[in-house]
Amino acid sequence: MGLFDGSIFGVMHILVSFLLQPVIWALLLLTGIAIIELGICVAERTFALKRWSETENIIGFEELAMRRIERTDFLTRIAPMLGLMGTLIPLGPGLSALGDGNLSVLTTAMSVAFDTTVLGLLVGIIGFVIGRFRRRWYESTMRSIEVNEGKN
Repeated sequence: MGLFDGSIFGVMHILVSFLLQPVIWALLLLTGIAIIELGICVAERTFALKRWSETENIIGFEELAMRRIERTDFLTRIAPMLGLMGTLIPLGPGLSALGDGNLSVLTTAMSVAFDTTVLGLLVGIIGFVIGRFRRRWYESTMRSIEVNEGKN
């Protein structure tokens, strides 16, 4: 009996093959969230942070800042993982098709693999950049709120 002779590998292959569609949908969802976060980020920088810095509601601002930073951290970590999953899942069938001489299946598998990798990395980069900017902006706004509290 060889190393790969067993029904467990067939079951595992079937389970993993069912993951590709949810991974792609999750990546598309995260891409949409990243685009929304970019819009929120522009709105924050343009006018929202100025309004917050003039208030005395430091607790409300801290809660808002934490939620928004958590969202960008989520994008930064999860999207590249999903991109890697979307890379590895189609490679198995693609390499199997190569062994059978079916280059069209290999080509499709490689396209999916590269597309999911790039999309996952792009969303991760967007999340990382937004998160860095937000941390700096929120710290500055927190200091402004604290100064306003001290004046009153």
